[in-house]
Amino acid sequence: MNKMNKKGFTLAELLIVVAIIGVLTAIAIPVFTAQLEKSREATDMANIRGAYAEIAAASITDPDNTLSASVALKQTQAKWQTTGANIAGIDITEDLWNVKKGNSIEVKYTAGTDGTGKITIGGTDVKSSFIS
Repeated sequence: MNKMNKKGFTLAELLIVVAIIGVLTAIAIPVFTAQLEKSREATDMANIRGAYAEIAAASITDPDNTLSASVALKQTQAKWQTTGANIAGIDITEDLWNVKKGNSIEVKYTAGTDGTGKITIGGTDVKSSFIS
């Protein structure tokens, strides 16, 4: 008599594995999406800080001219998801800028008449400027 070869998985076992994979995927996708948005925000903050540093350095060497740089935003949500962060003394958790993909933020140095000047980011005065 031939013995039947009973190697393999039953249909019920396969369905349970597929259900578990589906639940794990349903949990992982929103977490991944949130982390992706936070990385976009980190990129935007780094780009704005870089533009601020560029304008601040240029204003020291050329304090009599108006200088500006525009930073294109990568984030897709309308408000900052990151909390407690600031850029040049400006609390980004306040809804100061219209942030979402496709918009941009301008970093601008405006020369003053008395040899001083001011830097603004998105129209908001920088609070921790070393420009005097």
